[in-house]
Amino acid sequence: MKVHNFNAGPSVLPNEVLYKASKALIDFEGSGMSILEIGHRTEPFMAVMDEARSLVRELMQLDDDFEVLYLHGGATTQFMQVPMNLLESSETAAYVDTGVWSNKAIKEAKLFGFVDVVASSKDSNYNHIPKQFTIPQQASYLHITTNNTIYGTQWHMTPVTDVPLIADMSSDIMSRSMDFNKYSLIYAGVQKNMGAAGATMVAVRKSMLGKVTRKIPSILDYKNHIDNGSMLNTPPVFAVYISMLTLRWLKEQGGIPAIEKINDKKAALLYDEIDHNPLFRGTVAKEDRSKMNACFIMDKPEMEDEFLKFCKKEDIVGIKGHRLSGGFRVSMYNALPYESVEVMVEAMKYFSLKKA
Repeated sequence: MKVHNFNAGPSVLPNEVLYKASKALIDFEGSGMSILEIGHRTEPFMAVMDEARSLVRELMQLDDDFEVLYLHGGATTQFMQVPMNLLESSETAAYVDTGVWSNKAIKEAKLFGFVDVVASSKDSNYNHIPKQFTIPQQASYLHITTNNTIYGTQWHMTPVTDVPLIADMSSDIMSRSMDFNKYSLIYAGVQKNMGAAGATMVAVRKSMLGKVTRKIPSILDYKNHIDNGSMLNTPPVFAVYISMLTLRWLKEQGGIPAIEKINDKKAALLYDEIDHNPLFRGTVAKEDRSKMNACFIMDKPEMEDEFLKFCKKEDIVGIKGHRLSGGFRVSMYNALPYESVEVMVEAMKYFSLKKA
């Protein structure tokens, strides 16, 4: 039995992806071997890696200067790998602090150069995206986190800047139409919109690389991964395969523009209920609300556990808020069906009527 899975990540996957993956676990494309057993440099898996990277390029409409990589280590490794490759020790990078993950990225960048935190919403518990800030023209790059999973905020505009733009898109990658070519480097853990946990996608402009004078460990140098076709070491084979299947599914749905329409409908339905239900209240500035992670609370916190137990009986899982923000968090990634949001909204309505 499938439940209504609102977990923030790893998150819900399309049923057909799970079905195909389950078959591949036993016999991958008639090879007589599991996808977990095949050699990563054999032709069948090389085809998987090539297709996954090609689908990223196609769906995001990336220009020829970009290379697409699948790496280990999660987005957390990218917090240090980005400045290691792009920030000279005597130079300054600009960062916008909009939550826990951007704050962690700032901490790591300070190990490699100077950091200018040009804006932060920390003083308001990260309930909005800063709007007014100045980006130093001499900055090596500007780093933003496009969607903030814990606090439920999202950038709905791309900063206008002449310096290279870097983005952690882990929790909203490929969920909405945007000009990805405005960025110089994009990274994302794939376990929310692009597949299962275990792989990180990096799309990087080749023209950005090879400029720092520091010695970079071989495994952390983007150029080495590019030169080796994202196969410098054994890649996360199964995670790349699941990502390829998920990207195939996304393409079959009509790509990013089509999934964006569904995501907009899901978010509109849920936020409308949050705004009109007397028991619940949103915690984020309306203009900055995330379409991926809706965060809200009850004015009577003592009722929260009861509501969570009620939802569990209705096969609704994964809605308890992060320990830092409390309340509830409903994550609505690409593969979450619209029907699941309808069930969530009905549960909120019923619970409210029962407690009226």
